[in-house]
Amino acid sequence: MQAEVPALRPWLFRIAHNTAIDHLKSHGHARTESRAHLDDVSDLDERPDPIVVRAALLRFLELTVAERSAVILKDILGHGLDEAAATMETTVPAVKAALVRGRGKLRRVEEHAARELDDAMRTQLDAYASLFNARDWDGVRALIAEDCQLDLVSKSQRRGKAVGLYFTNYERQNVRLAVRSLDGRPVLAAFVDGASEPSYVIVVEWDGDRVRAIRDFRYVTYILADAALDR
Repeated sequence: MQAEVPALRPWLFRIAHNTAIDHLKSHGHARTESRAHLDDVSDLDERPDPIVVRAALLRFLELTVAERSAVILKDILGHGLDEAAATMETTVPAVKAALVRGRGKLRRVEEHAARELDDAMRTQLDAYASLFNARDWDGVRALIAEDCQLDLVSKSQRRGKAVGLYFTNYERQNVRLAVRSLDGRPVLAAFVDGASEPSYVIVVEWDGDRVRAIRDFRYVTYILADAALDR
């Protein structure tokens, strides 16, 4: 019987933590910033920060060794401040200070990455909408991945080459697309017959420079009833 594969995330964090701690011990406290030895930090929230938890695996190398160790011990492994201080061979105030700095850096890195991703998605959607509005169906189809999945929500689903028929249906319709933001996510708003307000939205997901999934809400226009589209 094949052994069950253990969860990789905790394992990876423990390796990262142990590496950081070994490095910290090997260099003593020479690299600990002087401000880390403040008596207390008033703006510390001791609860694990979900944003930090999501970002830490890929972003923790942006931190100093002390910040990285504090974040991993407290927010990822769930240790208390006393435990973290004992493991890092430092004081609780120093751990608090490292946490404040480390969490702040990770939030900024995550926010910057989210803005870059949003800008990239808007650029791709703008290209898609421009081809669609110009009725350049060959150009639109060239963006579609071979294994693209299409979901005409509450109506039908298609995959692969069958997705091409989806655009054939749009050839006979007066629909214009424009990029809008729905709940902070870039989407395509569909304006029917020259209307000034969109009737429904289309969500397009990308894999590199190819469309891997399309969710068209044409048949569930009520989705926009309680939703606000922003530019």
